[in-house]
Amino acid sequence: MTREEFPDGTEIAGWYVRAVKTGPFVFVAGTTSLDAKGKPRGKDAGAQTRITMSKIARALREAGAGMQHVTRLTIYCTDIRDGGAITTELARWIKKSRCASTLVAITALAVPGLLVEIEATAVVTDA
Repeated sequence: MTREEFPDGTEIAGWYVRAVKTGPFVFVAGTTSLDAKGKPRGKDAGAQTRITMSKIARALREAGAGMQHVTRLTIYCTDIRDGGAITTELARWIKKSRCASTLVAITALAVPGLLVEIEATAVVTDA
């Protein structure tokens, strides 16, 4: 089975890439609103979710998938009270295609100022 890697230049460590495609599966690493210089973008959880989902959508496209192929999202947030803003923004990206999803509140993310991190799994089949 072939394996392809799709870095986007905003990975904060050299041992991982934004997305990996193997067979029909596309795995998108935990993604945040960090820019290429490692600075968080977006002042609130909704804005960070929008920026993060844009990066995820780009990674999926590069791997030959789209949001309609997403089967699983795991969302980490630093304040569960932001859940409404996060899910409202997610609904704009997921639209008609539903997926399994988990929202987890944690005490902190890797870089101060980050409020949201999202990882995704997509399955692309011919059917």
